[in-house]
Amino acid sequence: QVQLVESGGGLVQPGGSLRLSCAASRNIFSIATMGWYRQAPGKQRELVATITRGRVTNYEDSVEGRFTISTDNAKNTVYLQMNSLEPDDTAVYYCNAHLLQIQIGGLPRDYWGQGTQVTVSS
Repeated sequence: QVQLVESGGGLVQPGGSLRLSCAASRNIFSIATMGWYRQAPGKQRELVATITRGRVTNYEDSVEGRFTISTDNAKNTVYLQMNSLEPDDTAVYYCNAHLLQIQIGGLPRDYWGQGTQVTVSS
């Protein structure tokens, strides 16, 4: 089992920055792809960024060059540094852990945090 808790959301003006944190209950970064997703009102949840084994990263096109995903193994924490924020970035942001191996006994392979609200507005 893995528990994920997000924090760091808030209200920020366009062009501002926020840093989101996702604390995992144990260090699973070597056996999982960590990701940030977001969901705006009336829209589908979309992938924002992923990081696998603290090295390989992938970004949605609209955030490429503005957002950075990273991990701190000692703190069991994954971060999303968000710069040059735009109103379209407004959403609830969710942390996700996707285990790289199928679990036996029907255990979950994906784990989600509760979400943290990010609002970008002047």
